[in-house]
Amino acid sequence: MATEPDPSLDDDALSWDGDESLVAPPKLNRGWTAVGKGSETVEVIREPVDGVAVAEQPAPVGLSNAALIGLGIIGGIFVLYTVGWIIGGLRLQPDGEQLAAGTIQYAIAAWVAAAAPAIWFAAVMYLTRASKTWVRFVWLAAGAVLLVPWPFVWGGMGS
Repeated sequence: MATEPDPSLDDDALSWDGDESLVAPPKLNRGWTAVGKGSETVEVIREPVDGVAVAEQPAPVGLSNAALIGLGIIGGIFVLYTVGWIIGGLRLQPDGEQLAAGTIQYAIAAWVAAAAPAIWFAAVMYLTRASKTWVRFVWLAAGAVLLVPWPFVWGGMGS
């Protein structure tokens, strides 16, 4: 007749008396949060970053949904401005005799004008990443006013 093995003997084989003190508490990297049973015993690694203690560093704040939608709308306006500068520039393209340096000078100016809205948007996004959201929107609105594709606007108002 077979006897069932004693389950307590299996547990004894996997541990030694007093080894509970040798087990380090689980650790999480900075920015992660432990949840669930036993999460209160999880230690968060708090290493200084760039010489500043973790407790002193501000928590990163994301943009609100309204700000993201606003950025999408303004970004779309700048894309339309780029298209407007390309179309308006092609309508006004002069003959070679009208410019001192010919059509090369005009082509360079037209491509710079077409790239200006994208450059403005990227520069504002990069330079205001640590600023308040309203500062970013003020600069984007200023670009929307300054970079209106006037050749396209006036080209559509008659001939």
